Amino acid sequence: MRLIPTLARLAAAAVMLAAPAAAAAEPGADFHVDGAALGLAWAAPFVGILLSIAILPLIAPRLWHNHFGKISGLWALAFLVPFALEFGFQIALFEVVHTFVLEYLPFIVLLFALYTVSGGVRVIGTLPASPAVNTGLLAAGTVAASFMGTTGAAMLLIRPLLAANAGRRHNVHVVVFFIFLVANIGGSLTPLGDPPLFLGFLKGVSFFWPTRHMFLPLLLVGSVLLAAFFVLDSYFFAKDEPPARGPGLTSLRLEGLPNLVLLCGVVGAVLLSGVWHSDAGITVYHVRVDLPDLARDGLLIALSFASLALTRAESRVAHGFTWFPMLEVAKLFAGIFITIIPALAILKAGESGALGFVVRSLSHQGEPINALYFWVTGSLSSFLDNAPTYLVFFNTAGGDPHILMGEDAMTLLAISAGAVFMGAMTYIGNAPNFMVRAIAVERGIAMPSFFGYMAWSTVFLLPVFALATAVFFL
Repeated sequence: MRLIPTLARLAAAAVMLAAPAAAAAEPGADFHVDGAALGLAWAAPFVGILLSIAILPLIAPRLWHNHFGKISGLWALAFLVPFALEFGFQIALFEVVHTFVLEYLPFIVLLFALYTVSGGVRVIGTLPASPAVNTGLLAAGTVAASFMGTTGAAMLLIRPLLAANAGRRHNVHVVVFFIFLVANIGGSLTPLGDPPLFLGFLKGVSFFWPTRHMFLPLLLVGSVLLAAFFVLDSYFFAKDEPPARGPGLTSLRLEGLPNLVLLCGVVGAVLLSGVWHSDAGITVYHVRVDLPDLARDGLLIALSFASLALTRAESRVAHGFTWFPMLEVAKLFAGIFITIIPALAILKAGESGALGFVVRSLSHQGEPINALYFWVTGSLSSFLDNAPTYLVFFNTAGGDPHILMGEDAMTLLAISAGAVFMGAMTYIGNAPNFMVRAIAVERGIAMPSFFGYMAWSTVFLLPVFALATAVFFL
């Protein structure tokens, strides 16, 4: 369990940083780099880490498997060293602390909690592998994702789905569509479903606004993809020889039921941080961390350790639970979160930044072009972190939640749908994508490469998103 000491060291580092800064920091001090001063060349390390994720597993699989954490760290240094030399150590340190404390640490703690707690629930028994059963599991996961988060739903259901299809020769498509639907598109209906919608909730978008406005887009996109999956799965199922189709239905029961209660606690902790407002908090090198956020992360860690204490180790072993997928995500996304700093700063600069032409294209004579908001937000969310990308275009559209929920509701819908739906376009579009892939690979499934996965998403997702554009945004 190397992940637990790693998290403990990260938390200790945050406390050590906070101790001297809490007394000395100037309230409201902000050392953010001006995105307008950055050229696109600053995004080269981010492109580099993406290409490493895409290419190295193909051309140097052993090197990648043994050293992906070091490679991620080298790309982070490739950005940080010249950045510190150009803008000064103080600004570089501030950007790292800001990213670590406010973005990466909460991100990884939430994933750790969902991965640990949902990984303690074990389905004993086997479902029969069939197109109807698989489609039903995908549909159930798509619905569950909006209420327990895409990560929670994905981690809860991926192992039973893999077990049901373990004997099949053709099962890659099952995992790919699981990523499409459960790990991304399903998290459309509440702020609990996907981080971009939670950010909107924190900015003043009402809790049930996504439920009312995202329901029809989710229904259209989800129904078309489920239908496509059923047809595709039926085709591959017919090609599988009967002995390869796995066991039939056995009696099903759940083990680790206390984890379902803990999972509700994880959802409650996240929701609490959105509705609880307090002036209390700490300052970590000029970065303000509010008490509700500290309480949320503390509760999530406590719930995770409660899950480890309440779940028999033998049950997790029988479930196929390992820490490797969590470690892979933690190490790779540490590099991604660092190297993404200049890309997001350029976007936040709006029309003054190197991507100003993109921002200017989103409106015509003062009127927003909703189809472009959908595609630009979605395209960037496919490769950048979809939560800050959502926030950038939320602010580009005016940033007033009352206007965006009222007269500009279609613009907010375009931003929300783009950020949530198109996280499915690449493995890095949403954190559960990588985790599902890692679990599938551990089970011996020959998952497609980074570009191979994009071939699947291009063929199946882009036509459906084009249909959604025609129906809702034109």
